[in-house]
Amino acid sequence: MQNAAMDGVDLAHLVHQGKASPTELLEDAIARADSLNPQLNAIVHRLDEQARARAAKMSDQRASEEATLWGVPFLTKDLTVMTEGDPYHAGNVALRDSDYRADHTTHLATMFQRLGLVNFGRTNTPEFGGTVTTEPVSHGACRNPWDTDHSTGGSSGGSAAAVAAGIVPIAHANDGGGSIRIPASECGLVGLKPSRGRVSFGPKLGESWAGAAIDGVVTRTIRDTARVLDGICRPWPGDPYWAPLPNTSFENSVSTPTGQLKIGTVTESSWGPVHPDCASAVQQTALLLQDLGHVVEPAQPQDLFNDDLFDHFKVVLAANEAFSVDKLGEAIGRGFDAGDMEADTRALVELGRKYTATDYLASVEWFHSYARKMANWWQEFDLLLTPVIAEPPPKLGELRNPQTGTKRLRELLLFTAQFNITGQPAISLPTFTTEDGLPVGIQLVAAMHGESLLLQAGQQLEVASSWHNRRPTVWAS
Repeated sequence: MQNAAMDGVDLAHLVHQGKASPTELLEDAIARADSLNPQLNAIVHRLDEQARARAAKMSDQRASEEATLWGVPFLTKDLTVMTEGDPYHAGNVALRDSDYRADHTTHLATMFQRLGLVNFGRTNTPEFGGTVTTEPVSHGACRNPWDTDHSTGGSSGGSAAAVAAGIVPIAHANDGGGSIRIPASECGLVGLKPSRGRVSFGPKLGESWAGAAIDGVVTRTIRDTARVLDGICRPWPGDPYWAPLPNTSFENSVSTPTGQLKIGTVTESSWGPVHPDCASAVQQTALLLQDLGHVVEPAQPQDLFNDDLFDHFKVVLAANEAFSVDKLGEAIGRGFDAGDMEADTRALVELGRKYTATDYLASVEWFHSYARKMANWWQEFDLLLTPVIAEPPPKLGELRNPQTGTKRLRELLLFTAQFNITGQPAISLPTFTTEDGLPVGIQLVAAMHGESLLLQAGQQLEVASSWHNRRPTVWAS
């Protein structure tokens, strides 16, 4: 297990130098999963044997030029991304009990393979990705490696737990309202939500949640995030839209000086209180950015806390979940009934079936208008610095409480969904730790298609804070 502390770039370098083989790296990762997953419940489907076959074949091959993470062990979130013939449960009991298997391979899974990543499992997620804690009835709660009584966040909680504990250096994640950034914050990781259109949803989907959702990864280092983004950002034939490719690779941009940046900071919200630790995380990061030569001042877009936002977000989310459930029902040969979904999912789906096409289109139009209003702020500022969530990682069970869970969700979700609606890139960075040893991330938001700037600023903060050297309680030692 000597490779646990290495990031994906380092592991790929070992393979390139002939100091390790894909098979050796995979067996190390499998051993770490065997040791740690019983404590975390991060991985819900193991694909060891097919991964071994792939790694053995790769060990006798030379990596192609695009395979910049050749032989690096990897995990895929059990939501949206599919590989034909492999289990796909999306946190749902009915899919689990029917042993549903994917009938196609998504373009993103193909791009991960072309990068040279070796997938050996699928990670835990809340039902259909509908909440920000990973505690599905179908597979049970995922536990935070920093303190196993606490949530990993969601919906990419299983992936975040596995990376934070050192099982793998990189894991797939996706984000429709904060589901990359929140688990990254709660597990002490780098979590970039790319710009709308940056990553293809093909071959069967054009977009998800009216463009609010996007795929990416969680990692421990900026350079891993950049290298993966370079490998998954190309458009595919038939994509309805795509983000323009950068002038230089994301990985090369990491080491490019930014010059002095103008950064606005937010530590409060008109929607609710912000925990002192989350405010302190922003304040300390602001001081660090000032020390790095940037201009940092309190400032925010006027519509950051628009009171209409969650009403329209609910319409889009509910309608899309209803549509998705109907499609999955067709896939398993029967409709989903009340007993096939958790109570909060069922309520959301029922709500989605009540909305009219006019309701849905009105909310999509609101999304577009909101994005235009927000975008103007980045004409004057380079970045916005905010908390990721309004509290440190909550304890398991808090957000699943039938009486208080919904209220608690609204108390936490003050800073992330806005940028799913606008489509802007946003990144969670692990710059702060509470006195109890729990990680608290900060969020940086750039203008549309500004991932390179986020990675550059993130690299400066990583060098200054050395977050990648911290280790949680549950770690692959």
